[in-house]
Amino acid sequence: MDTTTVQLLCPECTKDWQVSPDELPAAAEMFHCPNCHASHRTAEFMRTDRDLQTLKQLG
Repeated sequence: MDTTTVQLLCPECTKDWQVSPDELPAAAEMFHCPNCHASHRTAEFMRTDRDLQTLKQLG
């Protein structure tokens, strides 16, 4: 079975990675970069609009 993932990109340190949407807080909630610990709304870490839509649908 394929697992859906979203691509993330830290707006501060530019770390990029993939994670399952169910492992993330809601789009409007705060999320912390595992690399530099920057705090932003989860939506701001989404690499593309498609990733954001996937988060909103499945997260």
